[in-house]
Amino acid sequence: MKARILAGMIAVGLTAAFASSGAMAVDEDAAKATAKRNDCFKCHAIDKTKKGPSYKKVAAKFKDKADAEQKMIDQITKEHKVKLEDGTEETHKVIDTTDKAEIKNLIDWIRAQ
Repeated sequence: MKARILAGMIAVGLTAAFASSGAMAVDEDAAKATAKRNDCFKCHAIDKTKKGPSYKKVAAKFKDKADAEQKMIDQITKEHKVKLEDGTEETHKVIDTTDKAEIKNLIDWIRAQ
């Protein structure tokens, strides 16, 4: 009986800690579909540099930064100039969705690389 109560308390504590950390499961297939639909893979790849930085490089750039999520959201939802790997500049494409959950899933997937 005590073991079951203790196990339940641990499970509740872990669930609360996980939820408060903001960590949620990423739907990788949905994130890749969003990226593909928006031609993100034209300039980015997961682990190699193309016209733009790899998603691994993007994830490393924003690792442990408190404002990373908001900066990444701004990066894909607002039109702005970006400097490409070859030094040229172009306007970054704005993604075609305003669905906050879809945007967050894409950002979380990129950050997980």
